[in-house]
Amino acid sequence: MTEVIFPLNQADLSFTASGDSTVRRTILPSGVRVLTEHVPGAQSASISFSVAVGSRDESGGHFGSTHFLEHLLFKGTKNRSALDIAVAFDSVGGSSNASTGKEHTSYYARVQDSALPLAVDVIADMLTSSLIDPTEFENERTVILEELAMNDDDPQDVAHEAFAEAILGEHALGRPIGGTQETINSVTRDAVWDHYQANYRAQDLVVAAAGGVEHSELLELVDKALVSAGWNLDAKASPVARRIQEQSKISRGSALKVIHRPIAQANVLIGMQGLIADDSRRYAMAVLNTILGGGMSSRLFQEIREKRGLAYSVYSFNQGYSDAAYFGLYAGCSPAKTTEVTKLLISEFERLASDGITEEELTLAQGNISGGLALKFESTQARMSRLVSAEVVTGQFLDLDESLKHFKAVTAEDVRLLAVEIASRERSIVAVGDITEKVFKDFI
Repeated sequence: MTEVIFPLNQADLSFTASGDSTVRRTILPSGVRVLTEHVPGAQSASISFSVAVGSRDESGGHFGSTHFLEHLLFKGTKNRSALDIAVAFDSVGGSSNASTGKEHTSYYARVQDSALPLAVDVIADMLTSSLIDPTEFENERTVILEELAMNDDDPQDVAHEAFAEAILGEHALGRPIGGTQETINSVTRDAVWDHYQANYRAQDLVVAAAGGVEHSELLELVDKALVSAGWNLDAKASPVARRIQEQSKISRGSALKVIHRPIAQANVLIGMQGLIADDSRRYAMAVLNTILGGGMSSRLFQEIREKRGLAYSVYSFNQGYSDAAYFGLYAGCSPAKTTEVTKLLISEFERLASDGITEEELTLAQGNISGGLALKFESTQARMSRLVSAEVVTGQFLDLDESLKHFKAVTAEDVRLLAVEIASRERSIVAVGDITEKVFKDFI
């Protein structure tokens, strides 16, 4: 069982994790951090280049810049065209993509282990040498606006975006990751370029790889790729500090927000502030979620879908960030059944808080989580993402065995007490559909 802290002032770490994988971490003098998990027998490797900048870090004039950059870094560099980048990964049967979050951005690929040098070279080139060509910038503005329009056509996406704002109010984490039509139309190429220069530096960069990867070889590949791009890795710098993991004071955005759409289903979200990413009770939260709305045997699924046939999709979730979080219950149902479904969502959560859970439910949830984690970490991409999270978010690595130990230590009383606390917090309701505010008059 392995639980390791990743100090920002310790250059080298090496240890064995569950399954006989070897985890190594090196901080280069320039502040670049390189992490690997060598998995014996793996013939593929997943690699990412990440920076701890997300949509929450944008300020006036830069709103939407982080997501804009994610698109633009695939559009060509000094050395490669957009087609060259695509062909490079296709030529080895690999896959590449990127993700923009509210607190960090990653560019990643999964390839055969022998193609890792190519993946490092291409992603490093994208990250360090993007042209952010003015013509491509305007083309991509149109693409992003189409992406936002596509999301706006999905009522569940609309509901979730509005839900974050309803719970978190004016906090930066309440803003949409992709920006809005207004901010994307307003942002300039110079603003995005400034955002790029300010946040894509050696001390911001975390390179993580898992699978058929040797740490020393990856260090050489990263060094070669970054130096070739013109980065001065001899210039000493400390890695950027991690975000403070501490709950911020949040003022709720709204108690009720109904977005009227002439569609056949009402999308209802009910929730309140949840647990931040580093909260020690996150294991109890996972158990609570599993029992309340985490699968086909969950209470919400059984009561709302199986017993009454009121909804196709129903679930609960907690989304935790460094200093803010939201907990929610979701159901998609007929507009005529919205009042009944809303009442059931609230009453099932409140019943869990008042009556607690059974030992049988606890055992079932722990088995569900244990099996899910074991299957998840069969994937080199999941292992790579765990390294990124450990380095960028929490500063703490937990292997599978250590994680399972924490979940198995959760008691029924832990879950009940957490449910009581969460249920007592200020509640918000968000709905999208052919319904009116009066449907929710008894719940606010």
